Amino acid sequence: MRSVIIIGGGISGLAAAWHLRSRAEVTVVEAGPRPGGILRTGTVAGVPVDDGAEAMLALRPEAVELAGAVGLGEALEAPAQAPTALWTRGALRPMPQGHFMGVPTDPAALEGTGLLSPEGLARLVREEEIPAPPVDGDIAVGRYLEDRLGREAVDRLVEPLLGGVYAGRADRISLRAALPALADVAARGGSLLAALRPAAPSTASGEPSPGASGRPVMQGLRGGLGRLPYAVAEASGARVLTRTRVRELRRIPTGWQVLVSGRTPRVMEADAVVLAVPAYAAAPLLRPYAPAAARELGAIEHASMALVTLAFDRSRMPAVPRGNGFLVPPVEGRAVKAVTFLSNKWGWLAEEAPGTFVLRASVGRVGEEPVLGREDGELAALCLAELTEMTGPLGRPADFHVSRWARGLPQYAVGHLDRVRRIRSAVAGLPGLELCGAAYEGVGVTACVAGGREAALRVLDARATAA
Repeated sequence: MRSVIIIGGGISGLAAAWHLRSRAEVTVVEAGPRPGGILRTGTVAGVPVDDGAEAMLALRPEAVELAGAVGLGEALEAPAQAPTALWTRGALRPMPQGHFMGVPTDPAALEGTGLLSPEGLARLVREEEIPAPPVDGDIAVGRYLEDRLGREAVDRLVEPLLGGVYAGRADRISLRAALPALADVAARGGSLLAALRPAAPSTASGEPSPGASGRPVMQGLRGGLGRLPYAVAEASGARVLTRTRVRELRRIPTGWQVLVSGRTPRVMEADAVVLAVPAYAAAPLLRPYAPAAARELGAIEHASMALVTLAFDRSRMPAVPRGNGFLVPPVEGRAVKAVTFLSNKWGWLAEEAPGTFVLRASVGRVGEEPVLGREDGELAALCLAELTEMTGPLGRPADFHVSRWARGLPQYAVGHLDRVRRIRSAVAGLPGLELCGAAYEGVGVTACVAGGREAALRVLDARATAA
C-alpha cells in the first residue's frame, strides 16, 4: 500500500484521490473550510444554487463519468436549449447557430442581427480574400482573429465568450492553449472561415444543444454542481483534512514530508505528493527543490471575479426574462460580463422553487479588480441597475448573495503551453511529486478532473516502475 498526500481539495485533487482509491492510502489536505474549491453550493431565498461553476463540459467524458461513478449519474441534467445571446449596442441579440467561440462559420447569418455594424460585417466577409500565411508558434487570440476577421468581430463576438471562460482578454490569451482547433488552422495558413465551414462546429459554440454525437454539450447536477466534490471525497475513501494549510515540503529518502498547520500542527510523511493547488500557492512550496518551476508558476497571472445571485418573487416581477441568459462584450463598458437565468436554464431549479426566479451575474475580468472592491450590497445594487437597463425592470430582489473568487482563474498567456512543459520538465527529477489543477492544461471542471486522473496514474506508474 502506497501512501499519497494530495495538497489541495478542489476537484482536481479529489479526482486524483478517487483514482488512487484502494491502491494507496490517501490524505487530502485542504486549507479552506470545505472541499471543492470553486465548486460550492449555497442558498438564496431558501433555494439551492451554485456559488461557483454550475456546469461541466460533457463532450469529454472524464467529469460526467466521474459523477456517474460516485453515484450522481441520475442527477445529471442538461441545460435547457437556448442560443448564445449577447447584450450589445443597447439590445439583447442572439448569436446565429454554428459559431465557434464567437467566430461565425456563415457570415451571412449575421446580417440583420445588429451584432456588427455594416462596416464590421463587410470586413468579416472579406476574410477569405485576405492573404493568410502560416503562423509560426503561439499568438494571442485577439491578434490572430483581428488579422482574419477585423477588430469589431473580436470585440463584439469573440471577446465576450472568452471572458466568460477565462475572465481574460483576447489580446492576452494564448491561441494554442485556449483555442487549439483555431491554432491548427493558423499553423496551416489559409482562410479561417473556409476551414471552419465544413465542420459547422456547434459543439464548440457554447450552446447547449446536442453535439454531433447526440450528447449534450454541457451537463449540470440536480441540486447544484457543488454536490460533486463531496460525493467524490466520500467515494474516494480518502482522509480529508480541512482548515489545514501546508507550510513546507521536505524531500526525504523515503519520499516526502509535509509540514502543516491547522487545528493540529504536524509533520506528515508519504511516499508521494500530488500538488493540486493554484499556481501561486504551488510556487513557494516548490522553490527549494525546483526553483525554475517556481518562477514559472509565480509568473502566471490570475483574474478575480464575483458572482452576484439575485432571487425574485415571480408574482412581483413586471416580466420574467426568457432564454438562458446572455454575455456582455467589454467594449460596452459594463461591470456585468455575463448573466445566467438559472430558473430558465435548469429544469430542476424551476421545479424546486416554481414561485422564485433566480439569476446570477458574473463580474470581473483580469484588470478589473477595483469594481470587485465594493461591498456586497453595493455590488448587488450595481448589477441590478445594469440588468434593469439590459432586460427591463425586474422588481426588487427578495434575496441576494455574493460569492467572491480572489485569483480564481489562471490566465493562459501567449506561450502558456510551453511554460507548462518547462514546469513539468523542472519537476520531473523529483520522484513522487506530481502536479495538477487549473493552471496547466485547462480551467474547466472537466479539464481539472482529467488532470487529477492523469496525476494519479503517474503516481501509480511510478510505483509500478519502481517495483
